Amino acid sequence: MANPTRTGRLAVLRQLLQEARYTSQGELIDALGEHGIVVSQPTLSKDLLELGAVRQRAVGGALVYAAALEEGEDAVLEKLARLCAELLQSIRHAGTQILIKTPPGAAQYFASYLDQACLHGVLGTIAGDDTLLVIATDDEAAESTVGQISEMTRTGRPAEREQL
Repeated sequence: MANPTRTGRLAVLRQLLQEARYTSQGELIDALGEHGIVVSQPTLSKDLLELGAVRQRAVGGALVYAAALEEGEDAVLEKLARLCAELLQSIRHAGTQILIKTPPGAAQYFASYLDQACLHGVLGTIAGDDTLLVIATDDEAAESTVGQISEMTRTGRPAEREQL
């Protein structure tokens, strides 16, 4: 399997940090390798910094890498807006269903921030490799959500507060 995009690699790394605790970057490199991702230590260090990963004491006293603590609402919306501008390739909707296309390996990472943003009228997301299905509460909410995401894609900034 070819190495995924940087965004795909970050998504796998985030998932690994949420599922288990790793005491060294070597362990993380090995775990990424089990997912078919070859990464150097300097690249892994940059990825950990990008994700905001922290080292914390586990039960027993060992220092382990852990996923970043939950971000505040404003930080999540800023990140979602940036991801919209960087990753969104297309967006379409029919009824309450919104289909979003991203580069390969990016849909789950994108969906994670979309879920965290708790946009009004969004019930949830289902993500594959490069496709994301967003389910809205009704047709009007779907149209509003498409508008918000489209605005964030154009501007790279969160949509106006009254829209959220």
